[in-house]
Amino acid sequence: MRFQNINPHPLLRGYIEKMWLFESSGQMPTEDMKLVVPNGFIKLLVPFRNGISAKMGGSFHLSKEHRITVIGIVDIPTTIDVETDTFTGTIGIEFSPQGAYRFFHLRLSDIKNQIHPLTDILGKIAKELEELISNTESLEDKVSLLQQFLLKLFLITEEDAIFEYCVGKINSSKGQITIKKLEKETGYSSRWLNMKFTDKLGLSPKNLCSIVRFKQYYQALANNDDVAFMKKEFYNYYYDQSHFIKEFKRFTGLSPTKYENTTNEFGKIFYK
Repeated sequence: MRFQNINPHPLLRGYIEKMWLFESSGQMPTEDMKLVVPNGFIKLLVPFRNGISAKMGGSFHLSKEHRITVIGIVDIPTTIDVETDTFTGTIGIEFSPQGAYRFFHLRLSDIKNQIHPLTDILGKIAKELEELISNTESLEDKVSLLQQFLLKLFLITEEDAIFEYCVGKINSSKGQITIKKLEKETGYSSRWLNMKFTDKLGLSPKNLCSIVRFKQYYQALANNDDVAFMKKEFYNYYYDQSHFIKEFKRFTGLSPTKYENTTNEFGKIFYK
């Protein structure tokens, strides 16, 4: 397996959290869970060689080769695999929580915990992009076409400064800011903030805080195999141990003890 980061266009930085290239010589090891936990990012997948399958909340979706897929904001675990046992290549785009609304002109709660072909969302222009990428041999040119397409979408959408400010505060506080504090700092009610987040992200501010808190722990785990599941410092983000275990089960589908006895190298690479 090879995972390589790609630099977003300068104008898209901060709105696109990261772009990456994933390549593999075949199917993932059968003993690997291939579990991807929520990280607060809406995703765009471009499988340019081989297809990608995903299971989420009891639903199965197959993204065929050269068919671009959107994964809405998720707060449940997802398992991912390749379609056939052959060489695989996928370009991935992960939009920052404050940035996705600049690219997808719909109520983002409508695609929460869902996977859709980009053509279902953007129609003809998405189909044209798929054909362009399919007919382009160079990987560098495929990425360039994709970035140009995203840049056009980005430039036709106006900035929502209040929403972006609130997401920034949630991220900078590592998910520990209260909604009351956001109300005080912005002058807007919790009801208004919830409506804004539901429309432009698909999650409430409180739900995003939960994901951001958990991500602090899971990212440390993915980057350091020696991190103990019950290290005291991680409880700074939770009321107590039972609160931590409840959140862990919510985002991984497993208890910490059960997860510790599994293999999930594929899922971890997206957090490195």
